[in-house]
Amino acid sequence: MAQQVQAALFTYSKVYNLLTKEEFINSAKEGKVLARKCTKCGHLHLVTTYFCQNCGNKGFENVFIEGKGSVVTYTIITVPPDGYEKYVPYAWVVMNLDGIDLRISGFMSNIQSPADLPLGTRVKIVGYDERGMLIEKL
Repeated sequence: MAQQVQAALFTYSKVYNLLTKEEFINSAKEGKVLARKCTKCGHLHLVTTYFCQNCGNKGFENVFIEGKGSVVTYTIITVPPDGYEKYVPYAWVVMNLDGIDLRISGFMSNIQSPADLPLGTRVKIVGYDERGMLIEKL
């Protein structure tokens, strides 16, 4: 039983070391999303996953996905949290990445009303900073 626990801890440790926040940020700055591909079934996940939601496998490999897609929902922020006053108005956007079943969220500046960002608008990831993932219209 102790051997299984050690193996699981090693797996978690290995995953944590391979998928650092710095790698995720650097890929976003290049307009890409660092994702994890299950080595057993090929299902794609965001980097925060430790087990494949499709088959339960714990083995993954890094995959860089083009950061383009379509807006599926968003929230327009006009009363910001502390520290974000200089950015209003902005939208927190959820985008569906092209060609795969993955969604990712991020910050989009200068969105004042729903007319500025119809659902389905084509968008791309352009960077990462203190606000998180940065998204712009294509």
